[in-house]
Amino acid sequence: MTDFGLKLRMFVVGSMLAALYLFVGAVGLAFLGTQGWPLVLLLLVSFPFAQYKFGTWMATRKAEEMPESGKYADIHRMTESLSRDMGIDKPKLMVQEMGVPNAFATGRKGNGVVVVSEELIRLLDRDELEGVVAHELAHIKNRDVLMMTVGSSIGMMVGYAVYFVYVFAGEDNPGGFIAGWILSMFAQMLVTVLVMAISRYREYVADDDARQYIGSGDPLARALEKISKGAENRESTIDDSQAALCIFNSERGLFESLFASHPPTEKRIEKLRR
Repeated sequence: MTDFGLKLRMFVVGSMLAALYLFVGAVGLAFLGTQGWPLVLLLLVSFPFAQYKFGTWMATRKAEEMPESGKYADIHRMTESLSRDMGIDKPKLMVQEMGVPNAFATGRKGNGVVVVSEELIRLLDRDELEGVVAHELAHIKNRDVLMMTVGSSIGMMVGYAVYFVYVFAGEDNPGGFIAGWILSMFAQMLVTVLVMAISRYREYVADDDARQYIGSGDPLARALEKISKGAENRESTIDDSQAALCIFNSERGLFESLFASHPPTEKRIEKLRR
């Protein structure tokens, strides 16, 4: 069953994003006038769907469909078994050379995709790989991928809306463009903080779901240890459209606690073995 805390957080953040999305629509009406409402409505309705499709394509464009025979046959079998236990359709499996051991899920329940790196398959033992697959299936089951995919694009749209409101509806002054740009970046930053907070929490929930469905947290904990060590001093080919979705993301910035897409790996391992 989906974690209640995740449901609540997704509802709250989703409501905030919806309100901001309506703000974008209101800005569009303000600039186009009431006669432009059909266009604004069309864009508001079609954009989330288009962004979801585009986001899924961007995340999987470098991957290839995973054959059901040979060394991949066992991955298909374990995925089918776990999917049945979780009550979801078996997602499409894909494989990609990422430069580092990693995996991620995208899509939605009933139309999901799990991408596994060749490096991960070579590195992990079977039970560890099963833990990773269970973790990715949990993201699809919990429907949290859509929030990540659409949330970031809404942040970008809100930033543009704030910029237009300030620059074109405010007082005419030489510094208006600079001030508008600063406010735009600040608005995007606030939305990013909301989305990243969900991202960090959803990783803990997917870890816990994986632990329940495979019967122990130790295989996934060992997998995270190996993935973390396996990524050291190796050049990753994972791009921005994939990084936040991956089971492991080592990127850390200046404002790590606010903008990190993943919680610290050490804390995840500790919780899995608790």
